[in-house]
Amino acid sequence: MKNNEILSSKRRLAQILGILKKHEITKGVDPVKFRMILEDLGPTFVKIGQIMSSRQDMFSERYCTELVKLRDNVLPMSIETIRSVIEEEYGTALEDIFSQFDEIPLGSASIAQVHRATLKNGKDIVVKVQRPNIYMTMERDISLVRRASKILHLNEILGSVVDINIVLDEFWHTAKEEMDFLNEAKFANKFTQLNKDIQYIDAPKIELEYSTSRVLVMEYVDGYEIDEFDVLEEEGYDRKEIAVKLAENYIKQIVDDGFFHADPHLGNIRIRDGKIVWIDFGMMGILSKQDKYLMKNAVIALGNNDVQKLVDVILALGVHNGRIDYALFYDDMENFMRKYLHMELEDINLSVVIQEIFSIAHKHSISMPKGISMLARGLVTIESTMTVLDPKINIIEIAANHVAQNMVNKIDLKKEFINTQKLTHDAVHYGMRIPVQLYDIIQMIMKGRLKVNLDIMGSDVPMTSINHMVNKLTVGIVSAGLLMASSLLCTTQMTPKIFGIPALGFIGYITAFGLGCWLLYSVLKEHRHRK
Repeated sequence: MKNNEILSSKRRLAQILGILKKHEITKGVDPVKFRMILEDLGPTFVKIGQIMSSRQDMFSERYCTELVKLRDNVLPMSIETIRSVIEEEYGTALEDIFSQFDEIPLGSASIAQVHRATLKNGKDIVVKVQRPNIYMTMERDISLVRRASKILHLNEILGSVVDINIVLDEFWHTAKEEMDFLNEAKFANKFTQLNKDIQYIDAPKIELEYSTSRVLVMEYVDGYEIDEFDVLEEEGYDRKEIAVKLAENYIKQIVDDGFFHADPHLGNIRIRDGKIVWIDFGMMGILSKQDKYLMKNAVIALGNNDVQKLVDVILALGVHNGRIDYALFYDDMENFMRKYLHMELEDINLSVVIQEIFSIAHKHSISMPKGISMLARGLVTIESTMTVLDPKINIIEIAANHVAQNMVNKIDLKKEFINTQKLTHDAVHYGMRIPVQLYDIIQMIMKGRLKVNLDIMGSDVPMTSINHMVNKLTVGIVSAGLLMASSLLCTTQMTPKIFGIPALGFIGYITAFGLGCWLLYSVLKEHRHRK
């Protein structure tokens, strides 16, 4: 068995190398060629490309736009394969669990396949069945691509486009979560709990008793597709009302819950019994308390055209290695904000805004954490979904109203009064301490205990001037120290002496004098250059 696995891996490696050479990857890539390579490499890499398409902070917009075209194109599993997976998980015959099981799948993707069925107790359900050995297959493919990357030196060739190892690491982390269906069951139940008080939102009930890490059983949701306009109108639904409620709920998921549906496309939303029903919780975004706070600040910054606040939010959210040219980054963000300065919120296209922000971040090598990149993808997707229902709706306007309303609702006058008193007390208290703190700082400088971290905005050129300034300051401090020390030595009877002055004191005076002359010469020389 082990020999067969080794042989299979060698064949797959040869296949991967053959595909890469066929597309002449060593001569470079463009977006279309890159997409075609991923399609030829198969389901694992199509999935990787789909993840890459949402990371405009890491990859250029041209590549992300092209990779959006990737679609799962895998053959459906046979009913015999489905039966074997289910019976292996349950340890009993398929007929012992289900009274009816449709052989034709509702959908088939790279990781799993979905069938409609009926439990023995009469419940109408859907069964999501994982492809056999998909975990090992994807793990092997990722390992082989790393090997192929080393053989063909892909990171050197694709360095300006993509870091192969970063992409593979993120994909594998996401794929492992998605391949454990118990995670999806947990997500679905959490979503239901968080939205239980919203009358117009629903989600399918998970049948935990029948769910495992490879088989997920949940309530079947019939209802209507949200683009079935004729049927919805016949049933008395208002498309504009659905669009507004859908947007309001999605914003609530982000800024209030920090737990949102990361793939809100048309196929994952149904209308049933007067409710919007969310389905498929395999991909959920999670924001920390800090990230939620920053996202609210981002909405406020966009609404108020506050460049500095938006810059602060992006830097706080982003991950960046190396030094950022803050002046250039600020200029880019200012130009971006100026573009929308005189536009009404309802006229702003969210997907364009997100693409521009991510493009600026990418330009300055600022990447976003997984939760934020999933949020960006989710926002772009939900906007396109809502536009189908009502082309005039604007999610930025709804988000701004939601954040503003929450801020008003959460104001506690008594608490605000106490906070104001505290701020006033602190201002007076610390204001009175400033002279003392300045004295302490001077003392620390004199003792060499203060470290000052300078970050010069803009170009690296000013650093030369700073270095000269620091050098002169150091010479001045050393010279002053020598004068003080030499003067103290003059009060002693230390021998030997030179001209009646202790020798060490005399040497100190001479050295201090020399340093002082050099310092004066340097200042005068610079002054002449400036003229």
